[in-house]
Amino acid sequence: MLNLERIPDQVGYLVLTEDGAVVASGGELENDEHLATNITELVYTSEVLEQGSSPENKFQKITVVYDDYTLGICLSNKRIHVVKRRTPNQQVTDAPLVDMN
Repeated sequence: MLNLERIPDQVGYLVLTEDGAVVASGGELENDEHLATNITELVYTSEVLEQGSSPENKFQKITVVYDDYTLGICLSNKRIHVVKRRTPNQQVTDAPLVDMN
């Protein structure tokens, strides 16, 4: 399993199964079942939107940007990995709200 605690500026993390069950968690996201449910729905919604796309066009990560933190979401080894990171003290005005790469 990835050591998510070593990510710079990380203040919390979740590791979820494909159905949204929390496998590991820490920091501000420790045992956050509500967020786990919302993240799982976001991932499944993005997969539905990508149906019919070629495998090369599948998302690699989803970044949800808030004023003071971001949520980085990626899939690996049939797990959903979520990291909450602080953002620099700058105003995010031109950035997209959701970045799907």
